[in-house]
Amino acid sequence: MNNAITLNSIRFIVLVLVQVLLVNNINFMGYINPYIYILFIILYPINNNRMLFLFLSFLLGLSVDLFLDSGGVHAAASVFIAFTRPLFLKFAFGMTYEHQTVKINTSDIGQRLTYFMLIIVVHHLLLFTLEVFNTSKVLLILKKTLFSSIFTVILCVLITVLFSRKSK
Repeated sequence: MNNAITLNSIRFIVLVLVQVLLVNNINFMGYINPYIYILFIILYPINNNRMLFLFLSFLLGLSVDLFLDSGGVHAAASVFIAFTRPLFLKFAFGMTYEHQTVKINTSDIGQRLTYFMLIIVVHHLLLFTLEVFNTSKVLLILKKTLFSSIFTVILCVLITVLFSRKSK
């Protein structure tokens, strides 16, 4: 239990710092800006306290908002995907999630990719919708969502593959 708290605390701090110091400086063609900080929400243990998880997701988004001066859009998107995460888990993992035996690092790559894509696309769609907040810019929102989601999914999968523990 104590090891999980330490791991999640380190993951929280490292992902926020990497996001605000490194990844925010990536901006290809004005549309592609990856948001890897949501890996904290994606990889957070499933069986832990739900209210604590929602609060930590809010703090995660708020931390990014404070560094980016973005007015709370990251906090809103983070809390939304944290709140709806059980739906994404149930869709991607099915009965494995029902029996509370999901291990994301040891799951099938197809299930993991489905889960990552769902949660990232919903996060980005809400984030860019709140950021632009103009119904006449729907194509811009969809373009930013599509391209940033693809790049974020690639980075998140690479990070989880590179930093996952090998189970024997």
